[in-house]
Amino acid sequence: MADNYAIIEESGGQRKVAQDEQILIDLYNSGESKAGDSITIDKVLVVGSVGGDAKLGAPYVKGASVTLEIVEPVLKGDKLYIYKFRPKSTYQRKTGHRQRFTVAKVSSIKG
Repeated sequence: MADNYAIIEESGGQRKVAQDEQILIDLYNSGESKAGDSITIDKVLVVGSVGGDAKLGAPYVKGASVTLEIVEPVLKGDKLYIYKFRPKSTYQRKTGHRQRFTVAKVSSIKG
């Protein structure tokens, strides 16, 4: 059996996913979903198999979908520090940001 892959549109960007792969997506459903819930993504740009043919969408492949299974509803990313400084004045600001993600596993690719 050939390995299936797809290129999906998620959170304004494009991402290549493969069968049984775990990926980080932006926080889904405000983190209120449970592990084992499924997400269906219909915005599929390309569906194909390694060494085989690929279906290209214009912009999306009709009837294609990718089903994700939630593994972990909330995962916190690394803390990023933003430091603002203006010389010759007493302006200094330090703020932080920590992005939250959802860990999902690609359970099926149809198309």
